[in-house]
Amino acid sequence: MIIKGIRLSVIFILFVFTVLTACNKKTPVSRESSVEAVTGLDIGNLAPELSLPSPEGKTISLSGYRGKIVLIDFWAAWCMPCRIENPNLVKVYERFNNKKFTSGNGFTIYSISLDNKQDQWMEAIAKDGLSWEAHVSDLKGWKSVPAAMYQVSSIPANVLINGDGIIIARNLRAETLEKTMEGLLK
Repeated sequence: MIIKGIRLSVIFILFVFTVLTACNKKTPVSRESSVEAVTGLDIGNLAPELSLPSPEGKTISLSGYRGKIVLIDFWAAWCMPCRIENPNLVKVYERFNNKKFTSGNGFTIYSISLDNKQDQWMEAIAKDGLSWEAHVSDLKGWKSVPAAMYQVSSIPANVLINGDGIIIARNLRAETLEKTMEGLLK
């Protein structure tokens, strides 16, 4: 009976190890390095890939911005704290979008809207002057797949990734975002 229990325990441990190994997809940290990063949500992890439609229906992938510093920003037109933060994002984008950084050339924002209504989402983009290209949404509100994937439970929320797609900071606001960006300049 004890041997059977031990066998079952060993089988269970091997199963868990196999599942965890399969879940930890590894990708090189940089083009020059053979060090590998695990896809995940912690600082130092490779940010999970995202591919979502723009208001015009064009699919925009996060990986399409490799080589640039990217702020993945979760927001919504109906979210007053998000709308208050948007002028800060515009200021940071305008200041840093063409700069050279130690781990990327240029800066952009990948805005993920948690809206349900496309017209309100598009109106907020225009009204707030959000001039960057990457505005995406699955228009599922709080049932948004990217929000669940990135464990977003309140907005505004953001994740800053370097040119290799590695998470370097989370939930930066106003001056903190600007100072972090300054620290990344070449």
